[in-house]
Amino acid sequence: MVSKAENTSASFHPIDAEQVEIDLNEPKADSQEVLEKFDRESRLRHIQWRPAALVVSGVAIALSIYHMYTSYFGTPPVLQHRAIHVGAILILAFALYPPIRKARRDRIPVYDLVLIGLALATALYVVLNYVDIVHRAGTPTTTDMVFGGILCVLIIEAARRLTGFALPTLAILFMLYALYGRNIPGMFRHRGYELGDMLNFLYLTTEGIYGTAIAVSASYIFLFVLFGAVLQKSGMGQFFNDFALALAGQTRGGPAKVAVIASGFLGSINGAAVANVVTTGAFTIPLMKRVGYRSVFAGAVEATASVGGQILPPIMGASAFIMAETLGLPYREIALAAIIPALLYYLGIIAQVHLRATRRGLKGISRENLPAVKAVLAERGHLLIPLFFLIYMLFFSGRTILFSALLTILLTVIIAELRPATRMTPKDIVESLELGAKTAVSVAVACAAVGIIVGVVTLTGFGVKLAHAIVAFGAGNLLFSLFLTMIASIILGMGLPSIPTYIITATMAAPALAELGVEPLVAHMFVFYFGLFANITPPVALASFAAAGLSGADPMRTGLQSMRLALAGYIIPYMFVLNPAMLMQGASLTEAVSVSLTAIFGVLLLAVAVEGHLMVEVPWYIRVIFFIGALTMMSPNTTTDLIGVVIATVAIVFQAGLAKKQDSLSVRAI
Repeated sequence: MVSKAENTSASFHPIDAEQVEIDLNEPKADSQEVLEKFDRESRLRHIQWRPAALVVSGVAIALSIYHMYTSYFGTPPVLQHRAIHVGAILILAFALYPPIRKARRDRIPVYDLVLIGLALATALYVVLNYVDIVHRAGTPTTTDMVFGGILCVLIIEAARRLTGFALPTLAILFMLYALYGRNIPGMFRHRGYELGDMLNFLYLTTEGIYGTAIAVSASYIFLFVLFGAVLQKSGMGQFFNDFALALAGQTRGGPAKVAVIASGFLGSINGAAVANVVTTGAFTIPLMKRVGYRSVFAGAVEATASVGGQILPPIMGASAFIMAETLGLPYREIALAAIIPALLYYLGIIAQVHLRATRRGLKGISRENLPAVKAVLAERGHLLIPLFFLIYMLFFSGRTILFSALLTILLTVIIAELRPATRMTPKDIVESLELGAKTAVSVAVACAAVGIIVGVVTLTGFGVKLAHAIVAFGAGNLLFSLFLTMIASIILGMGLPSIPTYIITATMAAPALAELGVEPLVAHMFVFYFGLFANITPPVALASFAAAGLSGADPMRTGLQSMRLALAGYIIPYMFVLNPAMLMQGASLTEAVSVSLTAIFGVLLLAVAVEGHLMVEVPWYIRVIFFIGALTMMSPNTTTDLIGVVIATVAIVFQAGLAKKQDSLSVRAI
């Protein structure tokens, strides 16, 4: 990584770029410890008894092969397919994840073997009794209720192990609401449901556990997670790091720009903020500190860049697929709508990084210590072919997402064989099948737990009632209702992974915005953004805290610095609600370009206001002027744009005069 001759954790003083030495293969001893501290999904068992380990690996590999097979040849009946998916995922969850952090991780205890058996039984019951279940729809038997109750308990326990207490607690509260909501006074009261009715709805219909979230998990999400695993095995992560270094390493403050580029690339594929922080941050954070960035700033750069990957096409993590399914839109429309806001978000980060470097006098890395672009492309550049192929398939081919994902996975394996550095052996291919299934466990468990919540919301009509309540509390004011929705999304996101956060807020908060005239896609994108930003918003900012664990900085200060870096991201959702042209909704290309250009200038002005530097130090009162100019140019209105241009021009001219004056004084001093 970098030379460790001295401890630079507290220093921000620039050093000679010639001194920076890079070892791309240097081990990251603390990465796994940090990952396990902030990401429950990484706290896996490492089973020592080989027969048991082989069985678990076999289940994971078989699940990947099953999903690849069904993506081409078609699935069994919907309820059976989703039951198989959930049953297999629960088996892997109880085999791989211990109940508490301090539990032994070298074996599967008897109680987890019992839970594995129960998970298998709940799936087999649906598969073997499918015809009878369909015939007696709405009239559950005692056996139905027993298996439904068992499945709910298993999902809640698996969610507790993988996501913490917030999601299972919400699931339990909503189940209690379904049973006892008849006793609640006021608008949230409902007629009440018996235990059998609730369990039947959650277990044996496609509106509860086996609803939309699991439908997407069992199709698109699983295959794209598998695609990410194949890319990982082929060395795509190394390629992103090398390519980002070659592109930006030599520029002013280069390592921070490398972090933004590499984390954005990787995050757009894997969609996991904390894992992305640790994967790329173990490389980029020490490098940023070595060239002179403070520990707090280095961690914040990595956190904000990693979180942004989930809003960056072409893949955008799992939530985008759920959004497409929920709205009934082609995925390409979701990805197309996300492009401009995502690029503006990353532009804001890059601008602040550059201004911080100029303010501190930081340099880049000398060219001889960097890989050459041609060399990187020659060694691993062919790995871009599957990504371009995927973009073609998703946007232009007209084929289904499932078929596109399957072909891309197969093409990746073939393309990886073109160079020795990326060539995958049969063992690598098998391991990628295993890794893909194991990585999908956390997403699928979260989707199943959310299925309980969404099922109760559908059964009781809670979502409609909450939407009316938000509109009433907001007094019909769009901006106030947007603010309330933002707060709700961030609070939910602090305790939940991004997928359940999006699903819950989209189910309950997005309809309130729709009542105020906001287009469905715009409303869903709004809650999607703020659910993600919870990862960098204190007091529970997991991505920022994980980055702080790598940088050695104070976690809370890293979270606050992350918010500063991502400030444009907190404003952009309001922009596209007020002017959907930014999402290319109901607008011509000319309108979209016009909105984007003014927004670009607004984001750049905002970066100057936040960093307080443009050519020279910016006085506080000029920073205020820059901030006002940024808001007016980011506001989607021709009049405000013109006001912003005038304000920005005045501020820039003043700043240029100040810089000239300081240069003159410096010359006189010499």
